[in-house]
Amino acid sequence: MSIYLKIFLVFTKIGLFSYGGGNAILPLIRQEVVVNNLWLKSNEFTDLVAISQATPGPIAINGATYIGYRVGGFWGSILANLGVILPTFIIMLLITKAFMKFKQNQYVQDAFSGVLPATVGLIAAAAVMVSYGSFIDYKSVLICVGVFIAAYRYDIDPIVLTIISGILGFAFYR
Repeated sequence: MSIYLKIFLVFTKIGLFSYGGGNAILPLIRQEVVVNNLWLKSNEFTDLVAISQATPGPIAINGATYIGYRVGGFWGSILANLGVILPTFIIMLLITKAFMKFKQNQYVQDAFSGVLPATVGLIAAAAVMVSYGSFIDYKSVLICVGVFIAAYRYDIDPIVLTIISGILGFAFYR
């Protein structure tokens, strides 16, 4: 199988079985990219997540672009992005059409209520997986705890927290 077809199929699988946004998709991306295909090492994946969250755009697109380019160059990045986007686009077209027809149905409402806790669980799993190798020493733990408290308790803007964290990282590790 050509590398281009493999990239497209892997990212189509990721796009097809992802639900709940970027952070919920991280466990599947990690499984495919780090474990199954050995395209990235675990620490490289952690770096990819950090960079993908710091740059504008959805994490799946940013990650697919980088991984696709790394594995297959320009066309690899194009095919990885198409693979991630296409299943979601098609599924959303079908779901929207069906939802508009059945949105008052109690079974449909109940099904959507069941999916929400699964999404939270996937995001929590992604946070735990990304945390491995992320904490270098007590300084990085302090930054993490400080950001968590600032975001959760004081509702500080994530962009401000990212900038402050970068400044603290620069100061701590210079």
